[in-house]
Amino acid sequence: MLGGLGGLGGGLNPKKMQAVMKQLGMSQEDIDAFRVIIEKNDGKKIVIENPSVAKISMQGQESFQISGDAHEESGFEISDDDIKTVMEKTGATREKARKTLEETRDIADAILKLS
Repeated sequence: MLGGLGGLGGGLNPKKMQAVMKQLGMSQEDIDAFRVIIEKNDGKKIVIENPSVAKISMQGQESFQISGDAHEESGFEISDDDIKTVMEKTGATREKARKTLEETRDIADAILKLS
């Protein structure tokens, strides 16, 4: 038996767990979500499919617990039209236009850099 928790060890009874959390000033809410996307500073994204999401509130602070099938994606997609636009405006080669778009992540900045 755990001291003061009256047999909450082993298989935790969800109702008893909720009561203990309430006594500690905590609450948990399950969130119905089909995808979670985390946008990173480097422009990439972590995408979590089929997630299990719980919002936990404690002392005015909220935190989220997420589990699921995660993978990383590039946050900036370069289209063929973007490459053609940069090529037409600057006379740059296809490879140079693509590389500059990857660096700048902006059509206007790529055109200025190559002009």
